[in-house]
Amino acid sequence: MERKALTKKMIVLGVDGFEPSLAKKFMQMGKMPNLKKFVEAGSAREDLVLMGSVPTVTPPMWTTLATGAHASTHGITAFFNQHPEKLDTAVYALDSRLCQAEPLWNVFAENGLKTLVWHWPGSSWPPTSDSENLHVVDGTQPTAINMGTAICDWEKLGMAAESVSELRFSAHDAPSSGVNGCVITDLGDDIADENAGKGAESLKSILGGGREFTSLVMSEAENEIATLGNITVDVCNSPIKAAINWNDAPVGAKEFTMLTSGGYTRRPCLILPNENGIYDRIAIYKSKKDTEPIVTMKANEFTSNVVDEIIDKGVIKNANRNMEILEIAADGSYLRYWMSSAYDITSDAVWHPKSLYRDIVQNVGIVPPVSTLSGSNPEHVEKILLKSLDNYCQWQADCLTYLINEQRYDMIFSHLHNVDNVGHLFWHYAKHFEEWNNDEKFYQEMIGYIYEQTDRYLGRFLPYLEQEWTVIITSDHGLICEDNHPPVLTEGCVSIPVMQELGYTVLKKDENGNDLREIDWSKTRAIAIRGGNIYINLKGRNATGIVEEKDKYDLEAQIISDLYNYRDPHTHKRVVAMALRNRDAVFIGLGGEGCGDISFFMEEGYNLIHMDSLPTQRGYFDTSVSPIFVAAGAGVKKGLMLERVIRQVDVAPTMAVLAGVRMPAQNEGSVLHQILTESF
Repeated sequence: MERKALTKKMIVLGVDGFEPSLAKKFMQMGKMPNLKKFVEAGSAREDLVLMGSVPTVTPPMWTTLATGAHASTHGITAFFNQHPEKLDTAVYALDSRLCQAEPLWNVFAENGLKTLVWHWPGSSWPPTSDSENLHVVDGTQPTAINMGTAICDWEKLGMAAESVSELRFSAHDAPSSGVNGCVITDLGDDIADENAGKGAESLKSILGGGREFTSLVMSEAENEIATLGNITVDVCNSPIKAAINWNDAPVGAKEFTMLTSGGYTRRPCLILPNENGIYDRIAIYKSKKDTEPIVTMKANEFTSNVVDEIIDKGVIKNANRNMEILEIAADGSYLRYWMSSAYDITSDAVWHPKSLYRDIVQNVGIVPPVSTLSGSNPEHVEKILLKSLDNYCQWQADCLTYLINEQRYDMIFSHLHNVDNVGHLFWHYAKHFEEWNNDEKFYQEMIGYIYEQTDRYLGRFLPYLEQEWTVIITSDHGLICEDNHPPVLTEGCVSIPVMQELGYTVLKKDENGNDLREIDWSKTRAIAIRGGNIYINLKGRNATGIVEEKDKYDLEAQIISDLYNYRDPHTHKRVVAMALRNRDAVFIGLGGEGCGDISFFMEEGYNLIHMDSLPTQRGYFDTSVSPIFVAAGAGVKKGLMLERVIRQVDVAPTMAVLAGVRMPAQNEGSVLHQILTESF
């Protein structure tokens, strides 16, 4: 069936974690004028809500948006899919080869439309169509382009002082939340320790696609929020001395040393006074013999794309990183600084075609790294996290507008990860908890800032409405600020405490009767893994199986009953909102081989950011897990407020009708015919 196209150009502006409740609030406060213009120019629900699918987590949802299929159909059911043989092991799921549904971008490309898929973290990489019209950039992980392939040196916090006696380096084992003017006291004589370089390498290993992952979460201190509150960084301490043996050091300059490449590369630095004799900047050199620095930086000025040589596994690479001088004493006796991770600037491994990478580098600029520091440190939030994302958002908008204007793409699927990035790092601090000693007003202001940042990004694409483009603004899920600390039951790894308390998961013991980090499969009847999945340790299916097939139904019934009856030990309230057998979960788009024997969701008020939530749930500070949907431009009615429920599976078929192409093969959604300018 041939259809008349209602638009010739279309872009999806996907913003991970962007949710309608906060967006509408900030829009009404005047903080999101560009989003307001899109809403007035197009169609949306009055509440801006898109009814999300389940599970409410990044890879399944972006895959659903691209295919119009539920997770039970496309087969991506979490960040990690279940290992087919090992019950406690998962396999990284951001891999298009695991997807069992056709993405719309393949349909577009094969219908002669020049199509770009930009950092879409749901079944986009590697490309699954041979069409020369399909161009794909990354998609192997959500945080930033090239992060999983180009990173070659880890993030760093450094301090230099006249009071420091010797150069010290600690590789990837200091929590960033506690590193300000930290002095390392527990290292031996070697500057580079045995952990050098392991941070970047372990990240690339996990994000490598198809990688297995096994981990047990034994307590609340090991859950996602606690872990992200203690993200580790490299730390360097250096003495500050009078500058000696330099070819060209100004009068009054002082020197210190930075260490990169996991501690193996030394970079001499000068601390420089201004015309008033106040020390306010530093210059980094490759060696003291050089007269031109690699870069000169002033305090509290974000510096992007500092290029230097990095040694990675014995190979010298040209790499870029962002930096900032956090503090300099006026007399030059003390300073603190930050370095982002370093990216190999030649890395085009996740760009198709390779020429697209060269085009971007030459005409827009190299890919800027982002920071993953802990959000528990307010200074890091303001001076590093938000500035880093300001820089990245501007670069991405520059890239996309360049590609629209110069490379003439017809269809673009784009993804930005600014909101979700900081959402996992500090959204939870927007409510005060005594044990965190957090200032909730500060973090609420920072949430407002990130939404204003998003609005500035969206505003870069407003002019294209006048050029007959169709623009769709959407997201995978929102982000909840927790009302209570949830019990450990829905972590991405194996969640031990509740299932152990209920008697279903049993750990091995040491000679003193203490729990080991090892499951006793001879006594374990079920485990909770990958968010809201519970698997029965079934004979004949699992190599470790002890439960007879005839007992499986009754055991599932007992587990579901126990989940509903479980009470939070602090509030004594129920913590599980819904639990379903695999066969019953089909009606909400789950079930089948990719899901557990039981799928379950936490009760509102006990949600951990998103993954464990029903798509309608809300949290503290007007947060919610709902995604957003706004459509405007060619083919879309202007100023329409829809009453119907818009579902995540409806986006792809609606885009197909707008572009005049067939539906993706496994589409399960319904066209949003009410928003179209022509009857359908």
